[in-house]
Parts: sequence; structure tokens; C-alpha cells
Amino acid sequence: MSWNGKRVLVTGAGGFVGSHLAEALAESGADVRAFVHYNALGSRGLLEPSASVEVVQGDIRDPGSLRPAMTDVEIVYHLAALIAIPYSYIAPRSYIQTNVEGTLNVLEACREFRISRLVGTSTSEVYGSAQSASIDESHPLQAQSPYAASKIAADKLIESYHRSFDVPAVIVRPFNTYGPRQSARAIVPTIISQALVSDTVRLGNLSPTRDLSFVDDTVEAFLLAGLAEGVVGEQINVGTGQEISIGDLAEIIVRLAGRSVPVLSDETRIRPEKSEVTRLLADASRANRLLGWVPRTALEEGLQKTITWIHAHLDAYHPDQYAV
Repeated sequence: MSWNGKRVLVTGAGGFVGSHLAEALAESGADVRAFVHYNALGSRGLLEPSASVEVVQGDIRDPGSLRPAMTDVEIVYHLAALIAIPYSYIAPRSYIQTNVEGTLNVLEACREFRISRLVGTSTSEVYGSAQSASIDESHPLQAQSPYAASKIAADKLIESYHRSFDVPAVIVRPFNTYGPRQSARAIVPTIISQALVSDTVRLGNLSPTRDLSFVDDTVEAFLLAGLAEGVVGEQINVGTGQEISIGDLAEIIVRLAGRSVPVLSDETRIRPEKSEVTRLLADASRANRLLGWVPRTALEEGLQKTITWIHAHLDAYHPDQYAV
């Protein structure tokens, strides 16, 4: 399998995982078109200025701006989405418009242009709190936030277009990805930025557990899903199969940052009780079986790389403004 000469579109290419993916595809020899959200500054988002990609600005909610980006491509990676869970409590309609209607627009264009493969991006949040020791793809879907509900709807739309219209789609379902460039809305950079500059690390509930994958490993799973045979119609978890509590994660980060500051639970940052996802732990055996994927980056190794990157870009982080 080779990416040389493959014409690929990445929606959400200005975001955290999307930018890493677009750059990895270009480095692998693909002809990459990066669809980024239009903004008045003409920003490429998080894409490196040196990245060898064609940047197209538009809005995933607008079919008119999406269709030109979909022409003459073979493979589409759909990552464009609103992903911050706390904001979904405040502006749920925007999540439906972007995550559901935006996915519908992508699917309609895939039908029109007869795309050879669509790789849709899901999230472990669609499962809600784990109802078994580890979560495989047959685990019930449970929306515990408007964000999760919008992603379940997007997943089901992709599934329906595969079954109804033979859109050749596969869904990749990462658990919690972290790494350089990740925004302040996510737990790892929230902890790191506070650990580097504050006298305390203040978080919400410290007891929930998460399964954390370094961004390079998540991107590798996406690359494999784009070319692997026998995966169309599948939903594939991507995770390490190891869980860690938020409190223990914070303690490790504080140690790796070379600081000695307390980790405290801040009641003002605790989510609505029924909305809190208490446990996420991946069964990624399907990813191993169908893609040959295994995580390669140990947690402390990935955290150290992320700490180093955030330390060098602290001006982009404001620890006192985070809501977790």
C-alpha cells in the first residue's frame, strides 16, 4: 500500500489531529487538500507553514463551499467538528449544525463525486461511561453530552449512507488523543499549562479514567484505515487498552514538568452529574486485527514530548481561563 500520488482531502485540517494527519499524508507522498474553516485572518489553523498541502478555506456547514474541495479527490478524511464538551452545554445547536449537518454535506458530496473511501472520525464519548471492563465496538452508545449526541448522529449518518447508498466508508473511533498543538480545551494541555506556571493545578473531578493515545499513534491508525482492505463498513476503536485517572495523570505531569505543586479538585469545574463520563477504556483488538495497528508511544514519553512543546509555546495558553 502506498500513498504516492493519492489525491486526499482532509476536512478539519486546521485542527489538532487534522493538521498532524494532513502533514503525515503529505510526507507519505499523497497529494493533500486541506479544508480549513474560513476566517477573516486567512489562517491555516494549526497546519505548519511549511506543510506541502493545498489549503482551501470554507465552512463544513455550507455545501457550496465544500463541493469544490471535494472535486478530483479519491479519499476523504472527515475530521471537521466542534469538539469541546463544555461548550456543547451552552450552544448545542451549533454542534448539530457542524457535526451532523456538516457530516451530511460531506456524505452527499461523496455520493456525487464517487469517492473511493471516506474515513469518518468518531470519538469514545459516543459510548458514555464504560459498562464493561473495556469498550469494544459493540458497546451500547450513550450520549451524556450534546457533543456526544451530535457525534452519535454523525456516525449513524455515515453508517446509513454506507448501507443505503454504498458510500465506501469506515469510521475510526479514537479514545483520548493528546500531543503537541492540542488546544487548551483538552485535559492534557490544561494540566500541563497549569503545572508549568501556576502554584496549583485546579481541575474538576479527579476520579474519571481515560485511555490516552499520543497523536502520532492516532494518525498512524488513520493512515492505515485509508488504504487497508476489508475495512469498509467497519467501526474501529483506537486506544491503548490502559486507563489512568485524571488525578493520577495530573500527578505524573507535575513530576515530568519538574514542579512540586498540589493538584486540587475545583467544584466550579465539575460537569453536570449525569453528564460526567466516569470511565473510558478501549478494546482496540479490531484495530490490531484489521489494520495491524498497535500503539507505539508510552504514556510518559508522549507526555514529555507534549510538555516540551507547550513549554515552548506558553504564550498560546492561559491556564486561568480553562474550563474542564
